[in-house]
Amino acid sequence: MSEKKPASVRVRVQKFGTFLSSMIMPNIGALIAWGLITALFIPAGLVPKYFPSLTGFSEYVATMVGPMVTYLLPILIAYTGGKLIYEHRGGVVGATATMGVIMGTSAEIFIGEEGGSPMFLGAMIMGPLAAWCMKKLDGIWDGKIKPGFEMLVNNFSAGIFAGIAAIASMFLLTPVMKAISAGAGAAVEWLVNTGLLPLTALLIEPAKVLFLNNAINHGIITPLGTQQSLEMGKSILYLLEANPGPGLGILLAYMFFGRGAAKASAPGAALIHFFGGIHEIYFPYVLMKPQLIAAAIAGGMAGTFTFLTFDVGLTSASAPGSIIAITAVSAPGDLFKVYAGVLAATLVSFLVAALILRFSKKGEDDLEAAAQKMQDMKGKKSSVAGAFASSAAHPNKEIRSIVFACDAGMGSSAMGASVLRNKIKDAGFGDKVTVTNSAINALQDKYDLLVSHQDLADRAATPTPSALHVAVDNFMGSPRYDEIVEMIRKQQEGTTAAPAEAAPVAAPAAVAATATEAPAGEQVLTADTIVLGASAADRAAAIEQAGDLLVSTGKVDASYVAAMHEREASVSTFMGNSLAIPHGTNEAKDAIHSSAMSFIRLDEPIDWNGKPVNFVIGIAGAGGTHLELLQKIAKTFSNKASVAQLEEAKTAQEILDIFGKVNS
Repeated sequence: MSEKKPASVRVRVQKFGTFLSSMIMPNIGALIAWGLITALFIPAGLVPKYFPSLTGFSEYVATMVGPMVTYLLPILIAYTGGKLIYEHRGGVVGATATMGVIMGTSAEIFIGEEGGSPMFLGAMIMGPLAAWCMKKLDGIWDGKIKPGFEMLVNNFSAGIFAGIAAIASMFLLTPVMKAISAGAGAAVEWLVNTGLLPLTALLIEPAKVLFLNNAINHGIITPLGTQQSLEMGKSILYLLEANPGPGLGILLAYMFFGRGAAKASAPGAALIHFFGGIHEIYFPYVLMKPQLIAAAIAGGMAGTFTFLTFDVGLTSASAPGSIIAITAVSAPGDLFKVYAGVLAATLVSFLVAALILRFSKKGEDDLEAAAQKMQDMKGKKSSVAGAFASSAAHPNKEIRSIVFACDAGMGSSAMGASVLRNKIKDAGFGDKVTVTNSAINALQDKYDLLVSHQDLADRAATPTPSALHVAVDNFMGSPRYDEIVEMIRKQQEGTTAAPAEAAPVAAPAAVAATATEAPAGEQVLTADTIVLGASAADRAAAIEQAGDLLVSTGKVDASYVAAMHEREASVSTFMGNSLAIPHGTNEAKDAIHSSAMSFIRLDEPIDWNGKPVNFVIGIAGAGGTHLELLQKIAKTFSNKASVAQLEEAKTAQEILDIFGKVNS
């Protein structure tokens, strides 16, 4: 039995970033509330500046600014972190223990200093740590308490430990946190004073694409930015990661110079990225061409340089990184200067990305190829081709609850859940299946099916061992969604999906929806619909040939060929192992009178959405499903020896013999 390989450093950092994000993200509303009150009512705020008659009122309201950032926000963060470790009990103990480090930096205790910095970092350490210690202590006397004394012991043990932990954090953790805050603040001040702050893009932009942005944003930028905002009323640090300009420039470049599916999907992705603030949506576009990380870095540096030149900032963290959210928390008088920085980042990123795309190797950009690159980066086998591989362990599991999982649970997963929810609703099963989204760190083993990004699939699968697991390359338009809907359709119609074959070839969803076994005695594939030694200029020509063969049988109307092209335009029918299985849409099933199949072997491979194809199998099915036929095709093409026989076959009869019982 092989030992499980330890997680890579990058995966560990991702997990750490996810945990930090899970403490900060649920409290973003409180951060924004504090930022708005600060921007409006402090002496340099909008109300005193433009409504001097309300100065007394604004001064009274501004008294909340200090207590909110000193006490409320750190306690909320500590409670959230403690709850993640040990539910409500851990949250209470963690929040109480954090009061020690809060007061330790606020009181005149250490070396005669007065005041301190917001203890976000202290809360993010003490909250989870105290909860973890409380959990371990409870384990010591678990099951040993006499009946009737449980509540007494639980309450007093929590109270006593929380008090001790608070005192310990005041005297032990406070000096450490003051030193860390002072060092980090000095480093940021040095970067600002020397004009080197734009160089942070060299770290931030690649980290975003590798899903490490949460560790940087919530572990470093938000705490330091909050401290700077308290002192100066705003912080440029909030703009370093949230700036949507670099990603927007790359997506605009794809709109003008991209190819294939990437070019077609770029406009929608740009809108979601810029206005929705879901930066994850442009990551696969960068990974399609890793050179584009240079565009993201250049855009990030240009934007930060502009922000630094104009001395602008935000009053609180912008989450998500939407231009709308950035507008809402821009410091008074800085709004259009912030826009200038975003525009500079967009233009520079666009110009660099445009040059890269314009002079890169010709060929159709493929988002699925980007997913494979993600897997190569992780050193793990891609699960795209076999998205439902886990269904072999749960062949009869009924799907009634679906969850989308991502790092923070508030961005790309919410978008994906919305897309799939609409598809399920359109299919007529909206009242039977629920679709939600969640942060990976908050997942529970209570769902029937889990959908996650391929780069996060292993982490999402760990807390949900009972669920079917589906990995997607992007949350906006994955073909996996159609497969999920089709699985639900089969279950609701009372059929059971056949066990998954251990093969890289998967039956396309639309085929499963329209295919069937032919009536007894009728052949689906015949010698007349097999062509060897064929040639085709491109994918469209190959689909045309396969469709014409189906029509020639008299079992399929000519209109079905157009439906095959329509299907290919929406979802590639490339299956793997040099095989493509073009077929029509569900709406075209009326054009099929009985099941038919065509087989074409090309002498020279053609480009099929970026993949080489030598075999083209056209399928048309009337009513029901002919999964058995498709499974035999899949089994044949998963066997190298069988594929070699198909390549060497000289006659149509040899092809029929290889497929064996494909005919009914």
